[in-house]
Amino acid sequence: MYRIGLIGDYNPEVVAHGAIPRAIELAAKDLGKQVEVEWILTPRLLQAPPEEVLSDFDGLWAVPGSPYKSKEGVLQGISYARENLIPFLGTCGGFQHMVIEFARNVLGLAEADHAEDNPAASLLIVAPLTCSVSQQTHIFTLTEGSRIARIYGRLEIAEQYGTCNYGVNAAFTEKLVEAGLCVGGVDTKGEVRLMEYVQHPFFIGTLFQPERSAFQGIVHPLLKEFVFQATQQAKGE
Repeated sequence: MYRIGLIGDYNPEVVAHGAIPRAIELAAKDLGKQVEVEWILTPRLLQAPPEEVLSDFDGLWAVPGSPYKSKEGVLQGISYARENLIPFLGTCGGFQHMVIEFARNVLGLAEADHAEDNPAASLLIVAPLTCSVSQQTHIFTLTEGSRIARIYGRLEIAEQYGTCNYGVNAAFTEKLVEAGLCVGGVDTKGEVRLMEYVQHPFFIGTLFQPERSAFQGIVHPLLKEFVFQATQQAKGE
């Protein structure tokens, strides 16, 4: 049995929280694997060393639902996945915090922060979108040659956002890319909506919520690859 940890504060009223276990189940069934999920509440990641909490998981997903009860807990979980080469996925708020973690711990921008819960911060890596995209379906163009494009098997996709008012501050995109957090795709305005860390087996974030495909019973290619990588890189494989 493989295990995937869902980093976030479970709330039955959050649409994505209902979709994610179903999306993983669909992907696992399609792969012929048995996978169980466990919610990892964000304060828990500050109550014990990350390795004590996370070492038994084969994959980690930072889920939507920000602001989290413990932003620092989420960031510690993401750091653990990045540093230990654990297959990692971040969607919506999880993606935003993936970028913050990378900016703080790879770029050395210790003040990097999120406009949602700290609008007065001196360095806003995640800033308000020019207009809300909440609950909308948009077209995205994937970066040719990227891992994300290979997973989807095409360069144009349509995906749905959840409740979304924040994204990557474009002023820092170049620095992120230079350090290896590359642009995996953009929206029709050319704004970054997918990123991937090229020095990691699977470290991908999307501002939209691919997990919503589970409500149509669809095995989503990105989620299937995430589950596949988690099972392939598990101990004993």
